[in-house]
Amino acid sequence: MTSIPLPQETPRRRLLVVGNGMAGARTVEEILARGGADLFDITMIGDEPYGNYNRIMLSHVLSGEATVDDDDLVLNPMSWYRDHGITLYAGDRAVRLDRFAKTVTCESGRVVDYDLLVVATGSSTFFPNMDGLREKDGRLGRGVFGFRTLADTNGMLQMAESRDGVSAVVVGGGLLGLEAAYGLRTQGLDVTVVHSPGHLMNQQLDERGGRVLRTEIEKLGVTVHTGTRTVGIERDDHGDVAGVRFADGTVVPTDMVVVAAGIRPNTEFARTGGLLVERGLVVDDQLRCEDESSVYAVGECVQHRGEVYGLVAPVWEQAVVLARHLTGTDPDAAYEGSRTTTKLKVAGIDVAAMGVKGPEREDDEFVQFYDPRSGVYKAVVVRDGKLIGAMLLGDIGKASMLGQAFAGAIELPDDRAALLFDIGEPQGADVAADLPDSTQVCNCNGVTKGDIVACVHGGATSLADVAATTRAGKGCGSCKALVGDIVACAAGGALAEDPAANWYVPCIPMTKPDLIAAIREHDLRAVSQVFAELAPHGREDATAKMPLASLLRTLWGPDWVDERGALFINDRVHANIQRDGTFSVVPQMKGGVTTPDQLRRIADVADKYRVPMVKLTGGQRIDLLGIKKEDLPKVWADLDMPSGFAYGKSFRTVKTCVGSDFCRFGLGDSTNLGIALEERFQGLETPAKLKLAVAGCPRNCSEALCKDLGVVAVGDGRWEIYVGGAAGAHIRKGDLLATVESADEVVAVAGRFIQYYRETAQWLERTYAFVPRIGLDRLQALLLQDEENIVSGLDERLEVAVAGYRDPWLDRSEPKSPAQFAPSLPLLPLPQVPVR
Repeated sequence: MTSIPLPQETPRRRLLVVGNGMAGARTVEEILARGGADLFDITMIGDEPYGNYNRIMLSHVLSGEATVDDDDLVLNPMSWYRDHGITLYAGDRAVRLDRFAKTVTCESGRVVDYDLLVVATGSSTFFPNMDGLREKDGRLGRGVFGFRTLADTNGMLQMAESRDGVSAVVVGGGLLGLEAAYGLRTQGLDVTVVHSPGHLMNQQLDERGGRVLRTEIEKLGVTVHTGTRTVGIERDDHGDVAGVRFADGTVVPTDMVVVAAGIRPNTEFARTGGLLVERGLVVDDQLRCEDESSVYAVGECVQHRGEVYGLVAPVWEQAVVLARHLTGTDPDAAYEGSRTTTKLKVAGIDVAAMGVKGPEREDDEFVQFYDPRSGVYKAVVVRDGKLIGAMLLGDIGKASMLGQAFAGAIELPDDRAALLFDIGEPQGADVAADLPDSTQVCNCNGVTKGDIVACVHGGATSLADVAATTRAGKGCGSCKALVGDIVACAAGGALAEDPAANWYVPCIPMTKPDLIAAIREHDLRAVSQVFAELAPHGREDATAKMPLASLLRTLWGPDWVDERGALFINDRVHANIQRDGTFSVVPQMKGGVTTPDQLRRIADVADKYRVPMVKLTGGQRIDLLGIKKEDLPKVWADLDMPSGFAYGKSFRTVKTCVGSDFCRFGLGDSTNLGIALEERFQGLETPAKLKLAVAGCPRNCSEALCKDLGVVAVGDGRWEIYVGGAAGAHIRKGDLLATVESADEVVAVAGRFIQYYRETAQWLERTYAFVPRIGLDRLQALLLQDEENIVSGLDERLEVAVAGYRDPWLDRSEPKSPAQFAPSLPLLPLPQVPVR
């Protein structure tokens, strides 16, 4: 009997991807989607110590609209690599390529073999030569940041939060620079943008568009200098940033410098390996490096047909072509370049741009609409009946249609004004229905209309389902409305409401009132108990720990179970962490009033512990900056003053003017009323920080009209109470909640508002968002007219919370854990452990 040999299984090839950013990880995703797991053993090397994240979302992290744990930021968590059998060397850098031995050597000394290599090293911030930028060893000096990585973003946030009154200069008025300026302004910093060209976003906008954009940026409170070149960074005697110097000799004082003057492809790894590098790593239409059969490249490090792309849409197109070629699903797949269209939000302002910025020939048609008062600018350039350029600012409703016209997919209307305005044309869902499936709807994540429709037909029932599956709308957010129209159209109008939109935390399917009721019913006093009892399958979620801890402290006061892992470092040590790992201590000065004895104690502590900076805050207190963690209990003991709660999501301070005792314009005793309010509500846990002020007359010297809760004396013993004010990046005058006849009534009404806010507001929802959401009429009906009979309950629960107050600085003899006040360790490189 003759034996028949069994067919031999084709051995899997070793595929190595150098770069774990958006290009490298997206390429691997596309390869896996085409059966790549059966073809390759995949290894990835990334020089950042985490999985792949969405760099477009960094501006949202900087502005506080997202967190580092946000699902929209993290594209591929560590578990994704394990689940797909990918070996990831995170926190290591590829430094040497040997094309003949087919090996890559890492900074750690690790050597990785490959059969096929994909270079996806991306780009990095371009730092122009200027005095004071770098240390002697070549590293960036203190207080100088790029805006390219999560580390850059965290560094800026830590410095912004380190103390009151931090200012920043952003060098570069392009997309990244304006996003950095917007984020820092949202954090409350004074921000200046310096741009050497004559107008902002000169790569995408013409002069008129840049002028409109500048007006809108300045409305945010950002100072703008255009046509100005930065030549140096001034530093003080301690080596800290003190200012930036312009070419004309002018110096602008600042504490922080953010350089966003463009990006450059990271080509050093490729260059040292002998690959052809010009502006970028040169590749052919299959993304193959020149004279190489086994080395490919993708993303911002690539130069294709003389072009280098700094937008994500071309990267997604390259990733698809390379995946089709490598997996053999389409061996002849070719990348022929991209006609780039930009549709995004810049500092909260909608912008779309494509093609040329203005007419280049005499017969070019140029149609403009220019309305600087409303912040709208629109322009299109038409040549030989084809759209060759468009700019939209402030109103980008026509962006999708213009994108189709720019790609040549639709004919232009005879009335060119219809390119800029809806003239009896379909809108909303009708527009969505008319778009071809090939239309790229989400440029940030490369999602087409066809992808969205397929997702709906595949079973997605809500906009959240579609976003979670396709990532559409999870970048800059400018496409969310169109995505919603497409989903509604594909679902036949039966679009389900996303129930999770009203949950207090993402992992527990309950609104805040329902969650409070469940916590009380089950007597849950620890975060771990809440997870075990109320989360599906008892699964914990790191992003939910802080809001749940805050809620438990609100409900149970001192009787909640303090689990250290559920608290941010500020709440664990009752001080504000600084960029260098030291802490800021702000003792309470009720109503901004102090005594010579307090001042002497503060001075003695500053001398004894060699405090690097003693700073007056905007809240009429004194901040001691640069204190070591292990010294905190001793500092509190020597000060012998109460905590000022400058570090937590809590009632902070009451700012006052001198009032009627000293001021000749004073109509009421603002100082003593401010002290009474601060003594009454000190340290109360709140969903977000809560700042108050009392003004002795309508001149408003204490800025009471723009606080979370402000009180103004108006004469004859009467006081006006304002709520929902803001004076940071969000500017809002408070709404007049009530006019009362006495200081006692002020305390009572203020307490009811604060308690209702504590029980009703979402986590991190400031009053300037909370008050408009609830509505002033509704608040007056609930808190003043007591239409739903809740006032007595609010008063009782507030009394319990106030009675349970204890100054955390008194709990210094018995640390909550061995590490609570242990010395901070220096930051060390993370271990380079492969994820399998």
